[in-house]
Amino acid sequence: MKAFKIAIIIITLFFCPARLLAQTSFFVSPDGKDSNPGTEAKPFGSISGAVKEARSRRGKINLYLLGGIYRLDKPVVFTAEDSRPKGSTLTLTSYKKQKVIISSGAVLHLKWVPYKDGIWKASVDQSVQFDELLVNGQLQHMARYPNYDSSAHYLGGTAADVLSPERVARWKSPEGGYIHALHPSQWGDVHYRITGKDSKGELVLEGGWQNNRRMGMSEKYRFVENVFEELDTANEWYYDKKAKTLYYFPPIGLNLQTAIFESPQLASLFEFRGTETKPVKNITVSGLVFTQTTRTFMQNKEPLLRSDWTIYRGGATIYEGAVNCSLVNCALVNLGGNAVFFSKYNRNCEISGCQISDAGASGVCFVGDPGAVRSPRFEYNEFVPIAEMDRTPGPKTNNYPKDCSVYNNLMFNLGLVEKQSAGVELSMCQSITVSHNTIYDVPRAGINVSEGTWGGHIIEYNDVFNTVKETGDHGAFNSWGRDRYWHPDKRKLDSIVAAYPGLALLDVTRPIILRNNRFRCDHGWDIDLDDGSSNYIIYNNICLNGGIKLREGVNRIVENNIMINNTFHPHVWFKNSNDIFRHNIVGGGYLPIGISVWGKEVDYNVFPDSASLSEARGRGTDMHSVYMPEAFENPAEGDFRLKPNAAAFSVGFKNIAMDSFGVISPRLKALAKKVTYSNIVKPIQAAESETIDFLGAKVKKLTTLGERSATGMDGIRGLLVITVAPGRSPAFFQVNDVIMSLNNKPTNSLKELQEARISVTGASAEIVIFRNQHASVERVEFDKYK
Repeated sequence: MKAFKIAIIIITLFFCPARLLAQTSFFVSPDGKDSNPGTEAKPFGSISGAVKEARSRRGKINLYLLGGIYRLDKPVVFTAEDSRPKGSTLTLTSYKKQKVIISSGAVLHLKWVPYKDGIWKASVDQSVQFDELLVNGQLQHMARYPNYDSSAHYLGGTAADVLSPERVARWKSPEGGYIHALHPSQWGDVHYRITGKDSKGELVLEGGWQNNRRMGMSEKYRFVENVFEELDTANEWYYDKKAKTLYYFPPIGLNLQTAIFESPQLASLFEFRGTETKPVKNITVSGLVFTQTTRTFMQNKEPLLRSDWTIYRGGATIYEGAVNCSLVNCALVNLGGNAVFFSKYNRNCEISGCQISDAGASGVCFVGDPGAVRSPRFEYNEFVPIAEMDRTPGPKTNNYPKDCSVYNNLMFNLGLVEKQSAGVELSMCQSITVSHNTIYDVPRAGINVSEGTWGGHIIEYNDVFNTVKETGDHGAFNSWGRDRYWHPDKRKLDSIVAAYPGLALLDVTRPIILRNNRFRCDHGWDIDLDDGSSNYIIYNNICLNGGIKLREGVNRIVENNIMINNTFHPHVWFKNSNDIFRHNIVGGGYLPIGISVWGKEVDYNVFPDSASLSEARGRGTDMHSVYMPEAFENPAEGDFRLKPNAAAFSVGFKNIAMDSFGVISPRLKALAKKVTYSNIVKPIQAAESETIDFLGAKVKKLTTLGERSATGMDGIRGLLVITVAPGRSPAFFQVNDVIMSLNNKPTNSLKELQEARISVTGASAEIVIFRNQHASVERVEFDKYK
């Protein structure tokens, strides 16, 4: 047998050309020339030149990049011509771990002269665009109002009077400036370009398309930039396109003559451009630094089904039509938009061991082709009638990312420009594994699932904290399930799910698994399954502050999770949800909203005290659950294992390993910020708020974050309708309505409601009701409801 194997090897080597087994190495240097042979002594001068040369070679190819800065004037593009056959690879990597920087930053050659009031100016003779300016590698700020404040809660500082006539009148030529603002409900952000002034002296704006639920801009949280008259403090700059003059307010101590000024020129640096039939295959990029790309917020236009997102299909590295391609041990820093983007068809690709930080938008995005979706709808209020709906499960084509991995990456300081962003964004894709990542300091979700299409994701061993820092009504992990079955009108949605229970699983064809993660959100939920999210299995997660929320959806199994200083938030479930919540430890009594049927099973859980357990049993749940005083080993240090003989073990709870969250490589661990742990507070009680009878309905003050989310309100205000008495209440009243005003008087408390009623001098008055993300005006006839 041994002799036979040797003979086979000899025959294989004889008939297989040596060039197929060869490993070829080329070298590239910023100081090289593309006319060189590509040896270490005489390297190529450009990455694109080396890639082109590699196309004609067989076998494994290593492109070694010698240390230095590679300044690109166009992206490096990989196509099907660069693919390697199975068992072979094309690898681009730094040579002997030398520092290799891939940048689109153009170095500016400037001669500075004083202007006035601490401002200097310089003529720009180069043909460059000005979107961002870096000085000695540090990002500077376009001239803006209000001035940048790193301690500000939102957008680096905001002011309500940004668009006041008095301020706008100061601006002589504001065209080219930008208005940046939060969404009115703080669901992300919107951006506008100033194109000039009209005959009345008012600004003319274009934009506002960056959120899929367009409702204008916040009147409070906004700022203006790139207006010359607002250049008034250190580290600000302004470029006059017409005069080709750069103005800059240097900080004290900066030497303008020796400082390096750079301006990014490209939105992407590396692009993988293939298709399903002609993919880019078997290419690995490792050990490189990607930096200095342009901002893309005005190109962020494409709506992602009925989520709140719009998207720009691009990033510092973009993969479209890639198979078995990897980005390994790289750093993607100081970027204007997304870092890594997987668009449409991709299979078995991986990003691992990378640092992604200081990016204008998201860390890693997987976004498929809407053409692969059956019966797609894009705006929140759109719906395909049942009779016209495609009832075939799953995708229509293969044009979407599948079986890819985001593993062992450190992501922080993301969404510096675009607030509707995430560490990892999943939309119209399937079976993406997001594992052992550390994600923090982000304006919205750390990990976001935009809709159910097409499930199969595994989210595990991640450490996600300091999330939802500049937005509202969201979670460290967030999902929507506004799939083809979903309807924005809650009553119609209930009837659809009751009549067609299988519709909710047509898109999320495989379960989405969340396991062994540690989440913390101080401005929302740790795990937020919003609007219709279905087919989830959630277990062994540590929730450090925000608890777990399940809004309407079906087939969710939530088991063996720990909720510190918070609890379970079930919101407006379907009667046939089939939801299961068991073997969990909660930090207080449940906080349900609009629940009439408690799913398939809510039992065998652990409460902090007898009162919250009794309250749950009073609703008909948790007949086998127990209560248990604090029994964690060392919560101050993040050890939430239970002490021996804890009561939780009697109802099936099992200890969760506490040493496997986040990045695993020592290099990234040393860089990563550590999550903080709060002292465990006394049990949260589901307080009974005072209610009054109003027009036959029971109403109370809207007081909690959960009530805000369930109603879609933009803040904690208004009065919540708890019950409605048919025949005794106005026909337009519904449970979960919010009464915002009566007789043109705000109703933010029961006292204000009573005062507004007294103010009515006639038999009727206008009442403003908020429902399904819209405020509507109705007229109530008081004589009918005495």
